[in-house]
Amino acid sequence: MRRDIQLNERAFSSKEVAEEVGNATPTVRKYRQILERNGYEFLRGRLRIFIHSDFEAHIALRDTGKSLEGTAKDLVYQQKERLEGFNETDIVIPDTYENSPHDPNQLNEVLMFLVNELAATREMNVQLTNDMSQLKTKVSRLQQDHHVISSSIGNSAQRTNAKIEQLTEQQNTYYETLLEQDAGRTAKRMEFTK
Repeated sequence: MRRDIQLNERAFSSKEVAEEVGNATPTVRKYRQILERNGYEFLRGRLRIFIHSDFEAHIALRDTGKSLEGTAKDLVYQQKERLEGFNETDIVIPDTYENSPHDPNQLNEVLMFLVNELAATREMNVQLTNDMSQLKTKVSRLQQDHHVISSSIGNSAQRTNAKIEQLTEQQNTYYETLLEQDAGRTAKRMEFTK
């Protein structure tokens, strides 16, 4: 479990990491998956939460001259070493009034931290809402496309069957006509030979 987050450390979304390190958001997700597959730990809520040290990992992957997997393994090793230096009590926040900050500047810092966290959370919620809306639109379009394709295939199959039946009927009529003509010729020959 990650224990290296510092008091007042800001959390970032995938989009913010992408903007900060100069990668596309899908690239940030790809790097995150490579890191996780190799054992790297991210802070988690409903989404992955990135902190400053995670930026460094993404930059290392972006700028590596080695394979991404090899670099990811090195980063996981470095993270494990770094996490060994922290213990759970390092980030415990005192919850008593006596230990709370009385300095207005400290209170202001805490409030700014909370405001930033709230803003980041709201931004992530807006992004998730937009993503869900886009997904619903895409699913709706896919359902409409499926319906159009299914209808087209059904109509095409009906037209093909109707055409086959029409051609079969024409062929049968033509065959019967040929049989009648052949029977008529045979009858004339029989009369002629009599």
